[in-house]
Amino acid sequence: MIDFGFDKIALIGAVALIVIGPEKLPRVARTVGHLLGKAQRYVNDVKAEVNRSIELEDLKKMKTQFEDAAREVEKTVSDEIHQTTSALENAWVDADPTTSSGSLHDGLLPAPSYKHPKKNWRLKRGAMPQWYKQRHGVRNKAQSGAARVARFRPPRSNTSP
Repeated sequence: MIDFGFDKIALIGAVALIVIGPEKLPRVARTVGHLLGKAQRYVNDVKAEVNRSIELEDLKKMKTQFEDAAREVEKTVSDEIHQTTSALENAWVDADPTTSSGSLHDGLLPAPSYKHPKKNWRLKRGAMPQWYKQRHGVRNKAQSGAARVARFRPPRSNTSP
């Protein structure tokens, strides 16, 4: 920016004292200081906005690079899986001459079917086992407030005052 030394500032102050006068000089100096502060804040805001936009552009570039790399890795993995599958099917066909088609499920092995291991799989089960609840005294039935108070009320003594 502009380089002001002590001698230049003193010369400007002397000229301002002569031209403006000693009565109005403090008010003018205060106004000039406020204007310079506003100008500096404006310049700093513009610089910050430019830096943010540059960082945003860099982040967008990095995002596209990462997306491209992820697509490339996905394509490579997909190609490797396809090659391995075709090699396995070829080996399967070469090992078993009785099969006529090249599919893995068309040979001696039946197609696998899934069966849920639990008989009553629609029933919601808690994460905590029943034996743990019984051992540690966890309630498994709802009880009203009055019944709970009656249950834990100390026994009455038969003596009356």
